[in-house]
Amino acid sequence: MSQTVHVLLTAAGGILAGLAVAVVVLWRQQHALRAARYEATHDDVTSLPNRRLFLTRLRAALHDNAPVGVVLLDLNRFKAVNDSLGHEVGNDLLDQVGRRLAGLPAPVEVAARLSGDEFALLVTGDGDDTAAAAHAAWQAIADKYIRVVNGELRVTASVGYTHVNRADASPRQLLTEADSAMYEAKRASVGVQEYLPHRTATVRSRDRHG
Repeated sequence: MSQTVHVLLTAAGGILAGLAVAVVVLWRQQHALRAARYEATHDDVTSLPNRRLFLTRLRAALHDNAPVGVVLLDLNRFKAVNDSLGHEVGNDLLDQVGRRLAGLPAPVEVAARLSGDEFALLVTGDGDDTAAAAHAAWQAIADKYIRVVNGELRVTASVGYTHVNRADASPRQLLTEADSAMYEAKRASVGVQEYLPHRTATVRSRDRHG
């Protein structure tokens, strides 16, 4: 082999090695970027969409002028579970509830964990579709024991929902209405409550709903 050919092969090998390193670095950067984007839009306990992604999807649905429903729910006596059984059991319970809500069929478009033991559903369809999704969510949680790390728990939820088909509605308005209905469901121990202005007049301040 001539010296020239040897030099060329060595140079080519160096270029290929450099390209291989660059490809690995680029792949790692893209993987890290995808992971960062996922972490920014998903809950780390349940892997459900978080508040940020839920609001993004809700704004998009409203922008499309589609009939939209929002269902909010929280777990009754969740604090007692955390206090008596520990946070590991509490987190396992949240994960199992999230799985049940994520398994709800259309017209549920998004199931999200907003914070603590509060979950939300984005529903596309008419008022009856939203009502059906709200009752399905309640039943999905209450109908069967939920298996956690050290046994089974019977859990119930308070569910509130609202529906709109107006283009001028805002995410804050819908979340506030559904939150008010959820609070009324909890206060009256009725399980599921639709937002009705003349009945669900008590509105809690939820600045984070913006």
